[in-house]
Amino acid sequence: MRIIIGLGNPGRKYERTRHNAGFWVVDELAERFDAAVTKHKWRALIGECQIGWEKVILVKPETFMNLSGESVYEVCSFYSEVDVSKDLIVVYDDMDFAVGQVKLRESGSAGGHNGMKSIIAHLGTSSFPRVRFGIGRPETDVAVIDHVLSTFSPQDEPKVKSAISKSADALEYACKNSFSAAMNRYNGGV
Repeated sequence: MRIIIGLGNPGRKYERTRHNAGFWVVDELAERFDAAVTKHKWRALIGECQIGWEKVILVKPETFMNLSGESVYEVCSFYSEVDVSKDLIVVYDDMDFAVGQVKLRESGSAGGHNGMKSIIAHLGTSSFPRVRFGIGRPETDVAVIDHVLSTFSPQDEPKVKSAISKSADALEYACKNSFSAAMNRYNGGV
């Protein structure tokens, strides 16, 4: 079994903001595998599907980004048979990568991302796979919070759509093979 968690903020106000990239990827997987991510449980929206031989739990925490760890902890505690170091995958926006760039990593620090800081604090480990979705850095006169809560420009939309698709492809491949195999296949280029 795998648990795929996309990070974002609930509500219409945040729906199209950069910080919701993780939600978009979970929505893409849900569409591909005919899963309704609509059940309210563990302070999240939950859906279930089958990818290859794997049962997959799709999760969109509703605790708001900075408290994501609270919901993630509840999900992982319920599915106590899950080994977070290999069965949990978190998808989130990352300013360290250009818009549309996707990078997979097996573990690492939060890198200043408050949602990831919360998850690492609640799980007590940073050893879990993640998919980092590039949203680019803010202009010099734009605050980080304003940047992550802004929408992409129309010029960036094609790159964003491509990154959503590539992220979902990588997650599908990881479920059918392994996360390290997905890293080898999808970490090249933009």
